[in-house]
Amino acid sequence: MELRKKLEVEQEDEDSDKAAIRPPVVTVMGHVDHGKTKLLDQIRNANVVSGEAGGITQHIGAYQINRGDSTLTFLDTPGHAAFTAMRARGANVTDIVVLVVAADDGVMPQTIEAINHAKAAEVPIIVAVNKIDLESADPQRVLAELAERELVPEAWGGDTIVIEISALENIGIDDLLENILLVAELEDLLVSDAGRGQGVVLESHLDIGRGPVATILVQKGTVKVGEPLVAGSSWGRVRALVSDTGDQVDSAGPSSPVQVLGLSDVAVAGDEFIIAPDERTARDVAETREHFQRVASIGRDSSAGLTGGRLEDLFSQISSGEKATLNLILKADVNGSLEAVTESLRKLERDEVNIAFVHSGVGAITENDVQLAATSNATVLGFNVRPDRKAREIADQENVEIRNYEIIYKLLEDIESAMVGMLVPEFEEIVTGEAEVREIYKIPRIGAIAGCYVLNGKITRGSKVRFLREGVIIWKGDVSSLRRFKEDVTEVASGYECGIGLSDFQDLKNGDIIETFDEREIAPT
Repeated sequence: MELRKKLEVEQEDEDSDKAAIRPPVVTVMGHVDHGKTKLLDQIRNANVVSGEAGGITQHIGAYQINRGDSTLTFLDTPGHAAFTAMRARGANVTDIVVLVVAADDGVMPQTIEAINHAKAAEVPIIVAVNKIDLESADPQRVLAELAERELVPEAWGGDTIVIEISALENIGIDDLLENILLVAELEDLLVSDAGRGQGVVLESHLDIGRGPVATILVQKGTVKVGEPLVAGSSWGRVRALVSDTGDQVDSAGPSSPVQVLGLSDVAVAGDEFIIAPDERTARDVAETREHFQRVASIGRDSSAGLTGGRLEDLFSQISSGEKATLNLILKADVNGSLEAVTESLRKLERDEVNIAFVHSGVGAITENDVQLAATSNATVLGFNVRPDRKAREIADQENVEIRNYEIIYKLLEDIESAMVGMLVPEFEEIVTGEAEVREIYKIPRIGAIAGCYVLNGKITRGSKVRFLREGVIIWKGDVSSLRRFKEDVTEVASGYECGIGLSDFQDLKNGDIIETFDEREIAPT
């Protein structure tokens, strides 16, 4: 409370004379694979689904669309069970929840959880019954299941708006948008854009080129470039604001989702932010909060490294009747994913196995992470991030296990299997070559070709490939074409230049790394 007074939060009174109608914030929620992201795909006429691992949304996406004279802000929350905290965060900052339910699947566990989040946040729910184009669709069964959860459709005499849609076939989308705007009118969303900006951090990550990047939702006032911003224990002068379309803007008003550059550290998703009266106040408040957090964390996971072990040691520890401790170093691409994986792993703890987090953070797996794993006898888990070449070399020397995942349920399945003594690794990835993108060539009717220099190993046509930007995986596919000068070749060795065409990826940039790999089966031991 003292810190809020220092930020002069309570002195910021809502000026009713300056209040104006702001765009509604609409959160799309529902069970995994029920078509939430595909629905937003149709609304935005963009393609988000194909960029998500396994077609599963891994972190909150925030977008604005214009419909006539109206603007709508959409938040897309993950449907997988592990992302409970992110769904709750989406519900708490929203005005309207669109609950997507697949007509062939009905009400599922995360559907019920989403309903509970929306009710707890006391926001209106519009139900979108998706996939009505499928032969197995049964909308009436869905309505009955919703009614059991106290969401009685208007057609049945209740007050819940239910719209039948097909996100794939673009059926019913206009009807859904009209109803969203209608509900928004009834909500009377008035707020002033005068005064210092306040809101919430939706997501954050570390970008090597740009530093800590936070996606924020402005809830009142206006955030401007150059102003001192404090979010939790992070602070900084706003260096740049980037809109959801990737354009740099000078300011952002109520209901605007923007990326903020210039913070001192990766902000915690869910933290409130405010524009501070001055830079000194922002720094003092952030440093005080950081001190409190550091004191609170002393002693947590203190057993790590003393008695704990690696994933591969678990079975022998459990078999001998010891109480085992699994030491982990966890790295993820964004803060929300880190939070979700951490909480999900903690839920896997059982009487005979504890989990100790030696270190967790946002960004690529580094040499320091591997060295820490070696000294603390820990396993390194990477979620949507990769180790660089030096980190891999040290891991081989120190016999440190690095496990990389892109879909959360696969990570949880592996760890849970190990904890019940059943883990049998089936495959391991062998990196066969690395090439750095030096030049981009646009070829008519073919697309982008990457002019590359092979750093080590060899690049082979047809091999599996992942595309890394600052250590973060942004695409996986195949090498579709490989050339030396004007000749097609089957492979190019280290130290040579070549032209690489990728199967369906065009967003190439200088400095990106193309990494090829094979999967080798490991015999059970």
